[in-house]
Amino acid sequence: MAIAAVGQLCSTANIASNLAQCQTLVRKAVAAGAKALFLPEASDYISSTAAESISLARSVQDSEFVIGLQKEAREANLHINVGIHEPAQGDKVKNTLVWINDKGDITQRYQKVHLFDVDIKGGPVLKESASVEKGIGILPPFETPVGRVGLSICFDLRFPEISLALKRQNAQIITYPSAFTVPTGNAHWESLLRARAIETQSYVIAAAQAGPHNEKRRSYGHSMIVNPWGEVVAKLGEDYQEPQIATADIDLDLLAKIRREMPLLRRNDIYPEV
Repeated sequence: MAIAAVGQLCSTANIASNLAQCQTLVRKAVAAGAKALFLPEASDYISSTAAESISLARSVQDSEFVIGLQKEAREANLHINVGIHEPAQGDKVKNTLVWINDKGDITQRYQKVHLFDVDIKGGPVLKESASVEKGIGILPPFETPVGRVGLSICFDLRFPEISLALKRQNAQIITYPSAFTVPTGNAHWESLLRARAIETQSYVIAAAQAGPHNEKRRSYGHSMIVNPWGEVVAKLGEDYQEPQIATADIDLDLLAKIRREMPLLRRNDIYPEV
């Protein structure tokens, strides 16, 4: 077994402050004996306007945030999964998730494919597609010290097709780094995470933004790790005071036992394979 740490922070438009929060989480993860730290969507910044978001986006080669985390990963001998923004064409940004290995190298990159376009009665109106370029593919799962990881981001959680596709490629862990709104978080966050874990018989690791980012936006928090039986084995709360982690042992023997004893034999003769 290996220990995974799921982190929670409150990103703002201040990139240096956000990096400092993540550095705190790295120290906490190392102290807990974690082999990998999972950080939320948009850990580098959350801005109050689309124009500000576009102006803050940097390539990974030029991002003080990414370069700082690469240094942390290398010095701490820790793998880090983190959501960031990258520049895109047409006055847009990419909402991406990168894997930084324990040598400080970016080895994987996934671009969010499902964008959050909603108008919630009595709640926020968000149109991510106005300023974010959608991804066009699913990244194959890859080996890590905590297991075989498949990457997805936030709103991808509402589409089981992507998690089923990752499970078919033998993902053992599926990530959902997020910045869920409070209304949608109260309604669906834990239910969806547990459902994705149960139907894929995988660990689900969901690092979440928490608290007020600016005068317009607040995130739900409740970072958690769910095991392949659908049990929440690590969880944080909603109120944000300081950067926090929760940890859990990733038991791949348990995962194999669940998949062996309750085989999910899909009827692809009567419905399409996902």
